[in-house]
Amino acid sequence: MKKLSRRLFLGNSAKFSIAGFFGLMPATDRGKHSKKGKLVHHVFFWLKNPASAADKAKLIEGLSTLKAIKAVQMLRIGEPASTNRDVIDRGYQVSELMFFDSLEDQEVYQKHPIHLKFVENYAHLWEKVVVYDSVDV
Repeated sequence: MKKLSRRLFLGNSAKFSIAGFFGLMPATDRGKHSKKGKLVHHVFFWLKNPASAADKAKLIEGLSTLKAIKAVQMLRIGEPASTNRDVIDRGYQVSELMFFDSLEDQEVYQKHPIHLKFVENYAHLWEKVVVYDSVDV
């Protein structure tokens, strides 16, 4: 039986638990298991009233309704972290991170009645939205 060093054990444990959490494979296995076409949809919202806790809560409430759309594989809603480096933009108030199995699923989401209702009911809260869409390589 091979003796496993603590550093190797912890490194491998972290790599696989983080990969499992995000549904990812270790970098060495990506070529064997990745599916091209998976799409990540990351949206950043700047509120018209950035100091309003009520407006922020209302937007988060609206974003939560998007979980009901079957094409959405995972939805995460966040706010700026307390990290502080020159490359970090912390000017937004709320972010939404979604995962889709394909570009087609993301297009279904864009036209879905729940998404359209979200835009109709909550667009008055934001002054700016920035979207980053990316596909697996």
